[in-house]
Amino acid sequence: MARTREFDAEKVLDAAMQLFWEKGYEATSLSDLTSRMGIQRPSIYSTFGDKKELFEAALRKYTMSRASEVRNRLQDYPSVKEAFRIFFEEVVDEEYAGSLSRGCFCINTMVELAPHDEKFEILTREHQMYLSVIFQEAIERGIKSGELKADMDAKAVSQSLIVSLIGLTVLLKSRPNRAFIDNAVKMMLASLE
Repeated sequence: MARTREFDAEKVLDAAMQLFWEKGYEATSLSDLTSRMGIQRPSIYSTFGDKKELFEAALRKYTMSRASEVRNRLQDYPSVKEAFRIFFEEVVDEEYAGSLSRGCFCINTMVELAPHDEKFEILTREHQMYLSVIFQEAIERGIKSGELKADMDAKAVSQSLIVSLIGLTVLLKSRPNRAFIDNAVKMMLASLE
């Protein structure tokens, strides 16, 4: 008779996601994972597969959650310009508020694994494209309401903002002077004028 699982798979996957997010794929050992997740190796293998499959599941959990969070944050304000300003300011504030600079789990994966692993190249690119669509929808809402210029190229501006967001997130890991970052964000948002 098969044993019933004695742990919450979502809860232990979240623990793995947090650990991979903090340390990255290569620096995270199976011992680190069993300790953080509170389960033994056989349970990891039977539930998630090997370390790479567990990492993929954690990344997918993160990207789904992050995309939903970004969409909600951009819809929280009637003003599209205000929504983007607050979104970018919160990205910066979150990074400077903590003592641990984790950045974005997906962007960290893009830097660490995507250059030499096609699966993670595709997964990270899909997330970027999905966020670009979310940005584009918000910009189109601003065009429709008259807040943004009618001739604005929503797709091009959204893609530009995604590139800016990725660069910003990577740069924030080195904790540059705050004024440097604030000026850069101001210029990024100028594309919505």
